[in-house]
Parts: sequence; C-alpha cells; structure tokens
Amino acid sequence: MIERTLTCIGPHGFHRLAYTEWPGPTRDAPVLLCIHGLTRNSRDFDVLAEALSKHYRVVCPDMPGRGKSDWLNDATDYGYPVYLGDITALIARLDVERVDWVGTSMGGIIGMLFAALPNAPLGKLVINDVGALVPKAGIERIASYAGLDPGFADLAAFEAALRRVHAPFGPLSDAQWRHLATHSFRRKQDGSIGFNYDPKIAEAFKQGPIADVVLWSSWDAIKCPVLVLRGEQSDIVLASDAAAMTERGPQTKLVEFSGIGHAPALMADDQIAAIRDFLVG
Repeated sequence: MIERTLTCIGPHGFHRLAYTEWPGPTRDAPVLLCIHGLTRNSRDFDVLAEALSKHYRVVCPDMPGRGKSDWLNDATDYGYPVYLGDITALIARLDVERVDWVGTSMGGIIGMLFAALPNAPLGKLVINDVGALVPKAGIERIASYAGLDPGFADLAAFEAALRRVHAPFGPLSDAQWRHLATHSFRRKQDGSIGFNYDPKIAEAFKQGPIADVVLWSSWDAIKCPVLVLRGEQSDIVLASDAAAMTERGPQTKLVEFSGIGHAPALMADDQIAAIRDFLVG
C-alpha cells in the first residue's frame, strides 16, 4: 500500500486529498475506486483492497474532512459537487480512461451521481447499503451522532464508542474493530482522542427539516451494471426499495447479508466474494 496526496480545488480554495493506492498485478491493471461513508475513511477498505489487488489497481481516497485529507474552511463545501470534482481530479491523476467503483453509503451515493452523468467513465458500480431512496429515519439516526465531537481518554474508550455507534456493521472480530479504531481517531488539542473527521460535515443536516432523499432520476440514468449490497436490517436502504432498484434503471444484482444493518463492513469473506464475483467474474 502506498499513501499519496492530490491538490484539488473547491468553491473557496484548494484542499489536499489523501488516498491510498494498492498496486495491481500489472502496470496496466484496471483501476477500482473505493469510496467510504459519511464519517468513515479510506482505511475501511484495507481488507477488500488487499484481496482485489490481485486483479485491480485499487485506489481509496479520504474524502475532504475525513482521514488524512484537509478539512474544508467553509462547511457549505461539504457536498456532492465538490466530491464529484475531487474524484474527477483523482481519475485524471491516475491517468486512466475508465474505472470500476465500490461505494459505501455516502460513497455509493457519489457513485450513483457519477454514473448518472452523460459519458461517465465507469465500467461497473458496487453500492454498499444505500439506494435510490434514503429514508428519513435512517438519516436522522446518522445525524444524531455525525455532528458531535466527543473526546475520549484513551484508544480503548474510543474503540468502545466506535463499536456502539457502528454496531450495525455486524459481527466483526476484535482485530477488525481495533483496525477500524486505529485508523479512525485523531488527537485533539486538549489531549483527548476524537473521531477523525470534521464535525462540520454534518452541517447539511441543520439546514432544514430532515426528509427522505430521493435519487430515482439519477438511478434511472445509470447505464453500467450495478451490484447492490444490503444489510438485512438496514435502515438506509429498505428491502422494498432495494427490490424496486432491480426492476428499473440499470442492470442490477442484489445481494443481502443477514444479521447486519448499515452497513456491511466489507471485511467478511462472503462480502468480499460477492464483490469479486461481480467485478471479475
């Protein structure tokens, strides 16, 4: 794995985008982008990236305000226009004409918006536990913690909080939880440990009443094949909406995982196999 950075531009200036790259089996291996969720970061994909690097050059960015990427000065810049611009700049940096995509939650929404644009340079799209309709109740749950900035005395206390917040990820091992915790914290100015994202990423939730997010028009515009992954207990993509996505729009395959909510962590063998079979098979 190689860590790199890229300078991107937004409405209020430049910012640094950090990303990890897993070299593929050959110099001309196809590129797979892996885009994380709202409060997460690129290192969520380490297990998946290592497995798929046998077939792909895997690139996993920290979206602005997360991980090792810069925080944005203006909270209004945390939105899909900036995210799409950053991904376009990253593809240009990689010097490729086409990519495949795995996106979890927010990363899946970015993927849908990207894929819906005319002439999108996208081969196959995997969206992990998000869909063409995001229910209000699920958004309210995420909004209840995403804008907070608690401090913890040590990594053990931070990991315990991480486990509580992301319990819907499903049955992860102690080593997997520790991996997520190790790559999800920052040292705050008062010496305590906090989540490694800018609390301003949640400012959008405060701009008005929270409502369902409806993306059916974007979904219907997608031309590439799509794999939808869903946690059986998800409150972000309901079973009825996931089923409807297989009946309209792009050619779509749906795979559900029992005992999991929002969102499958993509660390389990069966989850990785589902993605590999779709992308490589």
